Amino acid sequence: MKIKQELPSLIVLSLPFVYLLFIWNHLPSTIPVHWNINGEIDRYGNKLQLLLVPILLPLLTYLIFLIIPKIDPKNKLNQMGSKLQSLKLWMTAIMSILSIFIIYSAKNQSITNPNNVILLIGLLYIVLGNYFKTVKPNYFIGIRTPWTLENEYIWKETHKLGGVMWFVAGIIVVLSSLYIPHELMHRIFLIITVVISIIPLLYSYLLHVKQKK
Repeated sequence: MKIKQELPSLIVLSLPFVYLLFIWNHLPSTIPVHWNINGEIDRYGNKLQLLLVPILLPLLTYLIFLIIPKIDPKNKLNQMGSKLQSLKLWMTAIMSILSIFIIYSAKNQSITNPNNVILLIGLLYIVLGNYFKTVKPNYFIGIRTPWTLENEYIWKETHKLGGVMWFVAGIIVVLSSLYIPHELMHRIFLIITVVISIIPLLYSYLLHVKQKK
């Protein structure tokens, strides 16, 4: 691992740890650790549980992107070169921002706007959609169906469609979360997520059927 190459991701993933350390002594011993879909607190816990937030979000994301290229049996991910490095940085950054938002909300005993979480997920969709067309066939990242994994043409075409859908869906989610009330927004978000998940799967199957014929 080249430290210079990994330094941007390491700096980004360290931010929620630094923020948590900075506010640690100002946190009450009992803090909210879970909110329902309306942004209302429904569970409290010890502030030590906040340590899990940056560990399970940015740190785990970074480690996954660090490990999977080394265990990819087809060695396709390494062929992405700088694009994989860039994707790792973006994913780690979004998880770090989400971690800071969660820690901040726990500190203030409330979520100022539940739509902020949906907005961040929308950004995640935009990033993934933008990179889908550059992802090589592999077992870890992308739209992995029996038909995309066995046929490179189906993989490529499915990810072209999926990339456009996820990118556009991400923009819609981000813009909608700025104006639509959360009570309605979380339903819209669920519908969009189901649509962009199912249609590429069906499309890959239809391509498979078409090729067989």
